[in-house]
Amino acid sequence: MRKLLVFAAFAALLIPAEAGASVLLGVEGSKSRFKDQTNQASDVNLDFISWGVHKETYLDNVLDAAKPTPMLAWGTVNKYGNEGITPRQIARGKGDRVLIDIAQALNRFGRFAYVRPYAEMNGYWNPYCAYNSSGGYRGSAHSTKNFRKAFRRTYLIMHGGAVADINAKLVANGLPKLDRPNDLPVNDVKVVWNPQGFGSPDLKSNSANAYYPGDKYVDVVANDLYDFGRGVEWEANLDLYRAHPDKPYAIGEWGLGPGVDSAAFVEKMGNFVKSHPRVETIVYYRSQTGSTFDLSSKPRARAAYKRYILPLG
Repeated sequence: MRKLLVFAAFAALLIPAEAGASVLLGVEGSKSRFKDQTNQASDVNLDFISWGVHKETYLDNVLDAAKPTPMLAWGTVNKYGNEGITPRQIARGKGDRVLIDIAQALNRFGRFAYVRPYAEMNGYWNPYCAYNSSGGYRGSAHSTKNFRKAFRRTYLIMHGGAVADINAKLVANGLPKLDRPNDLPVNDVKVVWNPQGFGSPDLKSNSANAYYPGDKYVDVVANDLYDFGRGVEWEANLDLYRAHPDKPYAIGEWGLGPGVDSAAFVEKMGNFVKSHPRVETIVYYRSQTGSTFDLSSKPRARAAYKRYILPLG
């Protein structure tokens, strides 16, 4: 009997603590539309803002509309569609006013939120990528080194705290101090570092790892996965998951492209989440009338979503 009890206790230690835990299910776009399509009461709402100074009311409205849990995303493109700032400028503090405005809005929101800055940084279509589509280098202002520094600065501002503490960490990273006397609000946030599992262009110097700012400056590692009818990079996704064994994992965006209605893709996503206990949220892109990603034109995927994804939440 004693041997059985010892064995049972040992076996219990082998079960991951996260086993059986529910996953936060999210969507980009209309939560109500997506609920009509899938019966999902979305936990997370992904919302994109442009780079630049926004009125308080705008940021407050964006966060309020994304309840219960916003996932606020931004890059470096301004409202005019142009690059508003480079990674080197962010690293050197030239974007602090924008970042502090976002941090203060998160504090006014007063609830937990994800922040997802500069996602898909190893994709050439983003101006903060170090490379263009042909593999040409975009120069030191867009280097992976400056990206890592920019991400660290962003992380520290989003979490907030005493200016003296933040400045000490900035200086330790070779970065300028904050030019302000007042402390920053302490926010209940998780900062999501969200590359693609593989680089576009697919160069070693443009790999996800080349942009990794370090464990101290990442709360959640994420990947984006889409089925465009020409194969899905599941192996790259698994590699990224395994590369950061101490971090929670997320699928920041996933969806089916124009003309693709694959139940198999949705089922595989469900199986991946069930078999990888560090996954804490997955966000479907997108729910919007007329969008080629909307599930209204994908009956097989929609049925598969209800069968394989909805029970995960």
